[in-house]
Amino acid sequence: MSGHSKWATIKRKKGAADAKRGQVFTRLTREIVMAAREGGGDPDSNFRLRLAIDKAKAQSMPKDNIDRAVKRASGEGKEGEVYEEVLYEGYAPHGVALIIECVTENRNRTVAEVRHLLARSGGSMAEIGAVSWQFKRAASFSFPSPKYNFDKVFELAVEGGADDVVQDDDEISVVAPVESFKTLSDRFRAANMMPEEAGLSMIPNQEMELNVEHTLQVLRTIDGLEELDDVQYVYSNLKISEEAMAAMESE
Repeated sequence: MSGHSKWATIKRKKGAADAKRGQVFTRLTREIVMAAREGGGDPDSNFRLRLAIDKAKAQSMPKDNIDRAVKRASGEGKEGEVYEEVLYEGYAPHGVALIIECVTENRNRTVAEVRHLLARSGGSMAEIGAVSWQFKRAASFSFPSPKYNFDKVFELAVEGGADDVVQDDDEISVVAPVESFKTLSDRFRAANMMPEEAGLSMIPNQEMELNVEHTLQVLRTIDGLEELDDVQYVYSNLKISEEAMAAMESE
């Protein structure tokens, strides 16, 4: 799969999510709010909300926090923020293409923070459409390799309309058309197979490979973007070599 998936795996190994649990909860809360606002507060009929709640539970987010997030979407509760989803395009150092998904209540603040971080790291913002043509929207799932049988994942994925199923030492990745997302999710759920990551992702049409030093520079830029409060996901067309992954893990 894309560099986004491998980068997420590295961060899980390093325990970055645990070290920033408050930030993780903030992102999950916003994801639940946006899902509930878009499709209603019933997870049985709103698949995006069900997925967001499942992800929150997987991160040990308290039930009260989840319930408050759902209520916030309908205007209940004391919080007055109005969130909106914003997509930015840009370049990391060495011309690596970036798609930056944000959820914010202050668009001006968010774009200023993203622009500043990119400029400081040797990257830049891009005009709408300048980068996105290099990606396609797709459904993606990631399962831990040691926990699940590849043949079983492959069988369910192919029967559900997946385009690609790939395994490496750490994970089994499934990529499928957007319209197959719910079908595949229902199949995996019925088989008691819970993905570590699942959602609609931006998959690069072609990946860019750099040397180890430049790859690490780009990954640090992506890491900085992901630490911004309003950034939900960062997708890139960076190909992360095994050497670069080993170097990143050793830092």
